[in-house]
Amino acid sequence: MKRIFLITVLILGVAAYGFAQMGGGGGMMGGQKHEPGMMEQKGQMMEQHKGMMSHDEMMNNMKDMMGQMSGMMEKMSGMMKDMSKDNMKAMSGMMKDMCSEMKNMSDMMDKDMASEKDMTKMHDGMMEMQNKMSDMEMKK
Repeated sequence: MKRIFLITVLILGVAAYGFAQMGGGGGMMGGQKHEPGMMEQKGQMMEQHKGMMSHDEMMNNMKDMMGQMSGMMEKMSGMMKDMSKDNMKAMSGMMKDMCSEMKNMSDMMDKDMASEKDMTKMHDGMMEMQNKMSDMEMKK
């Protein structure tokens, strides 16, 4: 009789330990409980992606900017025929700006993500370069 009693106590002890390890049962999901911070974390993640562009949208913007740069390089090629030293220095600065913009575009493509703010900043940089190019053409 003592043996049956000890075995029963041992089984109940193991069952109670297992029940405690599962977090009080919790139904079919075992120890999974709803943590208060989980919903807040999901909300923050959604908010982080709120200002991000889709892949297709980003690539279309990049394609447009590359087309603009290509047109600017074509203009530069035509301007180089008879260029003064001052214009040569200005064009050198323009080329450095273009390289910087291309590096930024490359970094965005590496990450495969861009925020609308970053893309707007790049478009503003392109507009600035195009204005400089127009000024250089007028001085010619």
